[in-house]
Order: sequence, then C-alpha cells, then structure tokens
Amino acid sequence: MALRIALAQFDFPVGAVADNAARLAALIAQARDELGAGLVLFPELALCGYPPEDLLLRPAFLAECEAALQRIAAATHGIAAVVGWPQAAGAVVYNAASVLREGRVEATYRKRELPNYAVFDERRYFDVDPDGGPCVFAVEGVRVGLLICEDLWFPEPLAQTVAAGAQLVLVPNASPFERDKHAQRDALLAQRVAETRVDGRGAALAYLNLVGGQDALVFDGASVLADGDGVVHPAAAAFLDDWLVADFDPDTRRFQAVLWTVDGDESRDALAWRAVVRGTRDYCRKNGFERVWLGLSGGIDSALVLALAVDALGADRVTAVRMPSRYTADVSNDLAAQQCASLGVRLLELPIEAPFRGYLDTLAATFAGRPADTTEENLQSRIRGALLMALSNKFGGLLLTTGNKSEYAVGYATIYGDMCGGYAPLKDLYKTEVFALARWRNTVGGSAPHGGQVIPQAVIERAPSAELRANQTDQDSLPAYDVLDAILLRHVDQEQSRAEIVAAGFDPDVVDKVLRLVRTSEWKRHQAAPGPKVSRRAFGRERRYPISNGYREGDGDAGS
Repeated sequence: MALRIALAQFDFPVGAVADNAARLAALIAQARDELGAGLVLFPELALCGYPPEDLLLRPAFLAECEAALQRIAAATHGIAAVVGWPQAAGAVVYNAASVLREGRVEATYRKRELPNYAVFDERRYFDVDPDGGPCVFAVEGVRVGLLICEDLWFPEPLAQTVAAGAQLVLVPNASPFERDKHAQRDALLAQRVAETRVDGRGAALAYLNLVGGQDALVFDGASVLADGDGVVHPAAAAFLDDWLVADFDPDTRRFQAVLWTVDGDESRDALAWRAVVRGTRDYCRKNGFERVWLGLSGGIDSALVLALAVDALGADRVTAVRMPSRYTADVSNDLAAQQCASLGVRLLELPIEAPFRGYLDTLAATFAGRPADTTEENLQSRIRGALLMALSNKFGGLLLTTGNKSEYAVGYATIYGDMCGGYAPLKDLYKTEVFALARWRNTVGGSAPHGGQVIPQAVIERAPSAELRANQTDQDSLPAYDVLDAILLRHVDQEQSRAEIVAAGFDPDVVDKVLRLVRTSEWKRHQAAPGPKVSRRAFGRERRYPISNGYREGDGDAGS
C-alpha cells in the first residue's frame, strides 16, 4: 500500500519561533486531515527559520525552540511529522530534525556535514555529534531515513542510512537560489540513487527546499522527487509557497504525484526575475514596509527596479520620484512619465536645481580656483539621496536603490547618493543581465496593465548615462558593458586570476583597470544595502575581502 507524503514548501521567517510553531502545528493537522498524509516533512530549521545566525548564541532563544518543539510534538497525533530545529545539548548546538508522533519526540537526527563556504557559516554555530549515525523509522510499513541538506552532497550519510534499512530518504533543505543550480541538484539526486542501487533498485529521495526571501538570500523551493530507479521528477514550481503531495510505493520505490505544481517557464531570466521579486517582497513584508520609494531617472536600472517593485508589491504601493537637474535630458523625463503611466504608478517631481545651486554657492569660496570634477557630480547624486530619504522618513516606506552589480563592482556609484536606501534589487545582476531581464519582462513576462510596454523600448536602447554632466555616458569612464561584465564574471564569480583573464583574450590594460577598480571599491560595497543573491558569488556575505588590503595579485607569485 502506498504511503502518502506531504512536503510543506513554505516560508518560515527567521526568529519567529512562536508564530512558526503555531503554523507548524496547523500544517501538521492539515496534512493529516485534508491531505490524507501519513507523513509530513518540513524544511531545514523550519522552527526557527534559516539562517538564524547569532540568534543561536542566545540561550533563551534555544530554550524557546526546545519548548516550542515539545508543544508541537504534544499536538501531533495520527501522522508522523519531521520538523527541523536547533537542538541545544549542554554547551553544543546541533542542526537537527526530529520525528514527532503520537504526542512525543520519537527520534532526532543531527546533521553530519556542516557547510562552511559561500553564504554558509554553520561551523560557527553547530557541532557534529561524534556518536551520531543514521536515523531510520517506520511509517505505515515503509522504512524511512532522514538526512539534512549538505549531508546529501556526500556519499557516506546516504549509504549508511540505506544500510540501516531505509527504502525512502527524506532530505529537508535550506538551499539558497542561484542561477544554474537546478541542473546540478538533479544530477546529484540521480547519482546518489544510483550509488544505493541493488538489482536495479535504490533508495528513493524526497528533497524538500525552503522558499522565501531572507535578507540577501532567496530560497526557491523547487523541491524534487527521485525514484529508486533513478528517475528524477520535474521540480515543483520555484518561489511558490505550496503543498506538495505524492504517494510512495515501497515495492517499486516510485512516487506518484498527487498535488505537484510545476513551472511553466524555467528559463534563466524567468527564474532570476522571480527571485528578485520574491526577495524584494519578503524583505518588505518581514520588516514591516507596506510601500516603497525609488528615484526614476529614465534610465534602464531604475526602470527595471520600478517594474520589479510593481510585480512584488503592486502599483499602489510604489511611488517613483523624478528629480531632474540642469543635465537631465527631456527624453529622460518623458520616459519616466511614460513608464509610470503604463504601470499605474504615482510619479512625484522634485527638481534639484535650487539645492544644487545652494551647495555650489556655499562651497564657491572654498572651491575657488579649482575646476569642476566628480565632486560636483556627486553633489547632485547626494542631493537626490537626501530627498528620497526625506520622503521615506516623512511618509514611511522603504527606499529601493537602483545600482547593479557592475556598478558596485567598480565603484561607479555614489556613496550616500544613489547608494542610499534599504534594499538593492539589482545588486547581484550585471548590467548586461539588467538589459536581458528588461527584454524578458517586456516580452515573455506579460504586458503593462495600462497599455504600452512595462519598460519603454527607448529606455533599453539609449546609451546608459548618469546625467551628472553635459553629454555624459557611462562609457566615458568604463569599458563597454559587454567587455566589463565578461571580465567581472571571470574575476568575481569564477575567481579567475589576472593571468587567466588576459589569456582569454582581454586587453591587459583594461583588465588591470577593472581589477584595480574592484579592489579600491571594497569600502563602498561594505556600506551597500543588501540585495537578493542570484549568482554563484554575490557581494556581501558570499564574497568577503578586507577593505584595508595590501595584497596585489602577482606579488611574490610569478605564476599568477
């Protein structure tokens, strides 16, 4: 007889232990009473949210998690539930998942492989139980094993669990989204099943991933099932809170989907768009922001942020602010107004000529005899930043910044100016990716609600410019974006050396300039707002370099 399994692909906010506990208890009852499941699985550390970071250093927080788990267990009857939580045991803490059944905690599994790379810091907080081993329990005659996230990336934990008798292995995860990760994950599941196969049949895997935005991380869900013969089923829809239900046949070790929503568009641009939208929406929701502000220049970056914000929150919760200067082209003003009309967004206009003139007059005597330079350009950006922050302070709401990864990489952004704000939706998108997403949103992503294009075509086609001096374009200061982004992708995301980048055919002088700008702009990035991670190596917690840094690539290393 088949075992019905419910996978709870939902968001469990970090730190909200009481709310998460109440929701977990309600979802367990729903899985039993409405879905008819004999087993329900929740994501990694669902009780406290992931990643809880230094909350795990607070004994009171750990005690609250322990008490909450006991309450959930006491209410669990007629179904087996697997709940992730941080288990304190004396002076150590384990990343654990417990089997709850018939009013008690029946068994607890402690994660054996702790990731400590990229965005993960689990060895800072968790220990590995030296006496820990497989966890296998029976549900309706099916032998069920349990691993947690990183455990699956190593062959030994699964092999030991299967050796202990598991026919089906549950894998709760908190695995952040990054582009091209799904194919790697599916290949891993197929490989692990193959490693356990005897006489053509191995252990089946139910891989459940967390969904939702948490500061700079976005968890995509996209949970997946793998049969014991190695067939990997289509992943569940990414970035969607959803019940996923399947029946497992222990004889064939295959799943039959009962409730399983799949994606209609799994293209790179579609997933990246949804990641940024979900990250922006959840950041606002979890921090109590009901509306957002942004400066709308008529350029591609702010136009894309406006479209993202509308998709995330709705047009009635977004206000765009146009702040023209003496250098702002008429077409910039026109394009900003055109996009707001198409999306149904309120547009304010606050010209900055008067405050700019005031600054220039105030500084005139001090600056006497010195030519105008980036100082005057940055004044304009900082005036705009101050006005936007004033609107956010006065009326409430979150200010979104509009800078992209290319600009943050080389410092082509004004600290305390266009970097002002609480969240940076484009922070992990290179400029060329910004253009690609704009084209995707205009074509595949649906039409504007009030006619016209979501992002005016003229915005996409015009040469990028900060419009801080006459006839300025970005390429006055930077290489062409296709060249710049190709170098940055190799240096930042792929961690290639200068020699490797030059060997790939790039001009050595251009490479040297770009790498120097990346190095000297670290101080700006340390002060930048968080933004959603979509790449392999995002600025922030995933890429950490010292600001005061005397190292120069090649020093003392002739081979680099």
